Amino acid sequence: MNQRKDTYRAALQREPGTTSPRPLKVTQLDARYIRLTIEVDPAVPRELNRWMGPPVSALMRVGAAVLRPLRNNP
Repeated sequence: MNQRKDTYRAALQREPGTTSPRPLKVTQLDARYIRLTIEVDPAVPRELNRWMGPPVSALMRVGAAVLRPLRNNP
């Protein structure tokens, strides 16, 4: 909470010409005994695609290569 206040105060003191950090998605879950706030960086899906895209594509190509002879057999 203190970090959020400090970030807010720093943003108020910043000059308008400076770039601001990326916005975060904030989800709040409230229950009787627990209060939980989850902040997710919007770049996470892009990073996952960048890291997981090539291995998943390679697995799909291998699977297609394995299944191709099976489909061609009568």
